[in-house]
Amino acid sequence: MSASPPATTAPPRHRAPRTGGGRAHIAALDGLRGFAVAAVLLFHAGKLSGGFLGVDLFFVLSGYLITGLLLGAAPGGGPSALAGFWVRRARRLLPALAVVVVVTVPAVRALGSVEQLRFALSDLPWVGAQAVNWHYIAERIGYWNASDTRVFAHLWSIAVEWQFYLIWPVVLALFARGRHAHRTAFFLAGVGALASLALMVALGTAVDTTRAYEGTDTRAVALLLGALAATEPVRTLGARIPRRAADVLCLLLAAGLAVAWVATDGEKAPLLFKGGLFLHSVAAALLIVVIAQVPGTRAARFAGSPLPRRLGEWSYSLYLWHWPVYLVLLPRLSGLGQWGATAVSIGVSLAAAAATKRFVEDPVRFRSGWARGRRGPAVVAALVLVGAALWLLIPVPAPGAGTVDVNQLR
Repeated sequence: MSASPPATTAPPRHRAPRTGGGRAHIAALDGLRGFAVAAVLLFHAGKLSGGFLGVDLFFVLSGYLITGLLLGAAPGGGPSALAGFWVRRARRLLPALAVVVVVTVPAVRALGSVEQLRFALSDLPWVGAQAVNWHYIAERIGYWNASDTRVFAHLWSIAVEWQFYLIWPVVLALFARGRHAHRTAFFLAGVGALASLALMVALGTAVDTTRAYEGTDTRAVALLLGALAATEPVRTLGARIPRRAADVLCLLLAAGLAVAWVATDGEKAPLLFKGGLFLHSVAAALLIVVIAQVPGTRAARFAGSPLPRRLGEWSYSLYLWHWPVYLVLLPRLSGLGQWGATAVSIGVSLAAAAATKRFVEDPVRFRSGWARGRRGPAVVAALVLVGAALWLLIPVPAPGAGTVDVNQLR
């Protein structure tokens, strides 16, 4: 990794990653996650037409952070290093997901519609396999017009990230080794991003754009641009930007992202799949590089302030919870008005996310409390078994069950 600017020039939370395998935590990147998840919450509540682009920012951040970890790891780790990486990813992602699934299915049975329960049970094995995006593509389930019947519709993006985590480390382990590892990774990520863009443009002309929107190969463009940003050639260039110029550049990039989130009209945006998503990812990657490599920018201080940083820390659990909460609660809160119902649903989602972070994510991540020793894996395995039991034991409602029989109206 390239050398970062002297540590004395900025507070610790704004420092760029350390050299070698260690990495300094950058609070501003947590803040970017916070903005991303806020955009998604408002989009799914019908309050921000382009808020779905927050997922794109998540992808770029994931590609950046994961690639930085992989390239900063000790060389020569081989299969054991890959296995360790995958175990850490599973420990980070699966416990909270298992909790959300185990709570959501009974809640939908008790409070949701018959169709929501039927689709939840249908989707559950694919959620467990981290392949629900390809399930929706294969079944031709239009993301833009059918998600309100599927409590796990939002998990397509988690599946895309998981699939990236399986493939990209292997590619780096095979080809990006030795002293030229960063340059090789730069080349691989760049070529991969262009190939992904070409595929998105080709598939984005379809009437139903679900294939272009949820395909791992098409959405890899954002993840790979994030990976590109984590390589030494890009980070070295970013570190050379003067502070004042970095402040201006961050302002322009952040304003561009904000305008895209406000002005983009869902999948109807004419340029979305013809380079629009690509340009959004490029802007996000540039913003991440500048924030990470130029210490003490105003953008870093703002993004690293308490509110966006805390949202970012809760972002994974908040993303998992918000959509099931919306589907179950929003129809029952219509008397509060649109903004009132949205506020209550977001409040419940925040409470669930905070609890999940405190009692599930943190104990597993830091191996504390109930997750110490062998108890942690045993509890997570039990949750997975409960999810499997729910799928096996809850009867799948027949299509049309629960609807009005017109014969009874005669």
